[in-house]
Amino acid sequence: MSNLVPEYKESSLEVIAPTVARVRQTFNAQKTKPLEFRLVQLRKLYWALTDNEAAIVEACKRDLGKSVFETYLTEIDWCKNDVLYVCKNVKKWAKDESAQDMILAHRFLSPKIRKDPLGCVLIIGTYNFPIQLAIGPMIGAIAAGNTLVVKPSENAPCVAVVLEKIVAALDSDCYGCVQGAIPQTTALLDQKWDKIFYTGSINVAKIIAKKAAETLTPVTLELGGKNPAIITKHADMRLAARRLLWGKFVNAGQVCISQNYTLIDKEVLPAFLREMEVAMKEFYPNGARASPDYARIVNNRQWKRLKGMIDNTKGKILIGGTMDEADRFLEPTVIQVNDISDSLIVDESFGPIMPILPVDDLDQAIRLANEVQDTPLGAYPFGTKAETDKVLQNIRSGGASVNDAFFHGSIPNLAFGGIGESGQGAYRGKASFDCFSHRRSITNTPGWMESLIDVRYPPYKGKLEKFQKMTNSKPNFDREGRVKFSLVSYLLTLGAGSAMGGLARYAIVVLGESESDSIWRRSS
Repeated sequence: MSNLVPEYKESSLEVIAPTVARVRQTFNAQKTKPLEFRLVQLRKLYWALTDNEAAIVEACKRDLGKSVFETYLTEIDWCKNDVLYVCKNVKKWAKDESAQDMILAHRFLSPKIRKDPLGCVLIIGTYNFPIQLAIGPMIGAIAAGNTLVVKPSENAPCVAVVLEKIVAALDSDCYGCVQGAIPQTTALLDQKWDKIFYTGSINVAKIIAKKAAETLTPVTLELGGKNPAIITKHADMRLAARRLLWGKFVNAGQVCISQNYTLIDKEVLPAFLREMEVAMKEFYPNGARASPDYARIVNNRQWKRLKGMIDNTKGKILIGGTMDEADRFLEPTVIQVNDISDSLIVDESFGPIMPILPVDDLDQAIRLANEVQDTPLGAYPFGTKAETDKVLQNIRSGGASVNDAFFHGSIPNLAFGGIGESGQGAYRGKASFDCFSHRRSITNTPGWMESLIDVRYPPYKGKLEKFQKMTNSKPNFDREGRVKFSLVSYLLTLGAGSAMGGLARYAIVVLGESESDSIWRRSS
């Protein structure tokens, strides 16, 4: 292994408890609370990523066969741009917020929301985008003022070593890195955390959530899903083929958010397949195996799993199918299946396999998609606006991209997360800051209010009416749920629906009249 990527070594189990104790002690000392400290650490993270670009490229190539372009697109530049975006906005996000929609009596208490860091957090990364999916949540945790320990994926050992080097460029009292597999992860989960952020499989997520529940530790789970792509007969076949081909075969299909299967109107299946073949030749003119842009499966265990899925399918290979275990190569493979019980649809492939199931119409596609999994991570409808709106209305998902493959998951500052079996919680951009923050409600009761709030003190005799006048609102609807319209109220509030809204509108009117009068006088 070159000097850029040192040898991978697992952390000793004995160092885990002291590492966690150190970062927790640092948090309790309030070291990470000042905004300027957080910004300095984020800036150091940016330069650590920059200084280790060559090592990241080499590590991603060794672990995943990832091309230079994909490494910059999905790892290096992604994280660097995220750091810059957060640095630009974190002061705004961290400011106290005035509480909204307070009744007049409560406004005197100056109610506000303060964004406090959660504390000491654990981030468990994964192998398919090993830099992005570890550094991404780290950025949010640092910005929110937490200390942390990150556990990179042992399945991408070269990248894990580089990640450790990047973390070492930050304050070592605040941020740590633990290397290893199940024993180290188990030891980490035995520690007390204020938040656990995990990216990976559903089965491991259940273990983590169960362990976290023992100490009521909140978790964010970023998981996979049996994500459907749905192509109607009115879709643009060329665009659908090109976009879904890229979405399924980037990173050799090791993308949790890519389509797991495609439901297509049977009338347009031949046209779609023709466009797929055209796109395959355009993307990989000398074949995927000879292409410097096509990645490899992360390890032999995952390669054998994918081969087993292809061997067990009852479908027919239409495109691709070439495999080489020694090179961990699996050609982009399109397979037509007969029903949703096929092994390629029942399980998430997480590889360059694209099962296609012809359907009679859009209604059947929607029904089948909900039967396969009713809470996928993503949904990808292709068709007219009416058709894609119908899909979004009738299929739940963590996110969706209309007429494209996971574009919503390609925007670094757009909230990203699953629902149900595909995960819980969201991050990226401001959502990352919120993910690792506690919204703390604060009020300040002035002394002069004592005569107003003494209604709360016993004895209570004769005080209920006063209390209700101070706090209770009246409904604007009748017993049948119909909204009552009051012309007087509408006129008094200028249609705002509330006293405060009415005052604001009156103020705008007065200012507008004043400005108009001033302009008229100057023109005279």
